[in-house]
Amino acid sequence: MKVPALIAVALSTLLAGCASGPSAEEQAAMVADARKASGALIQTLGGELKTALGEKGPEGAVSVCKVRAPQIAAEVSKQFNFDTKRVSPKNRSPAGVPDAWEAEAQAGLEKRLARGEKPETLDTWQIVATPAGKQFRYAKALPVQPLCLTCHGGPAEIPDGVKARLAAEYPLDQATGYAPGMVRGIVSIKRSL
Repeated sequence: MKVPALIAVALSTLLAGCASGPSAEEQAAMVADARKASGALIQTLGGELKTALGEKGPEGAVSVCKVRAPQIAAEVSKQFNFDTKRVSPKNRSPAGVPDAWEAEAQAGLEKRLARGEKPETLDTWQIVATPAGKQFRYAKALPVQPLCLTCHGGPAEIPDGVKARLAAEYPLDQATGYAPGMVRGIVSIKRSL
């Protein structure tokens, strides 16, 4: 093989490797699925929280977030073939600590909220390179609803019984001091490509 032909083969191989990854259509489909997955998690968890609040009161509803939220995330992950979880820099559970991409995504969503975007429309996604290969990453903002203040509001908004239950269940809790409309955390979704 002549040198110019060898260079052409090497360049085409290199360019093909750089171009590998999901097409625009494939990315759009992943985003649509991620939106469905995050919506399913939010809707299911919200419904179970409302039911528990009505049946057990705020103290009893704490167990929904502690026990059921991870189970719901696992169910959604399996249904949509994603790794799905909730995270926040002000996490309640040590399992909810965001990684660098998640923390940056939440900060970006908070800036968009401050510029006037509606909380329910806040999401972002990206294809990222990791040591293990490329990943699709998605984040959906979790805005604080008035109902959330019973467990996530300021000291005056959280009833004493709830404070005691939170202290027992989450001794390292940081997830308080929020006001309605703030971004409390994100639904984080990823998929290896």
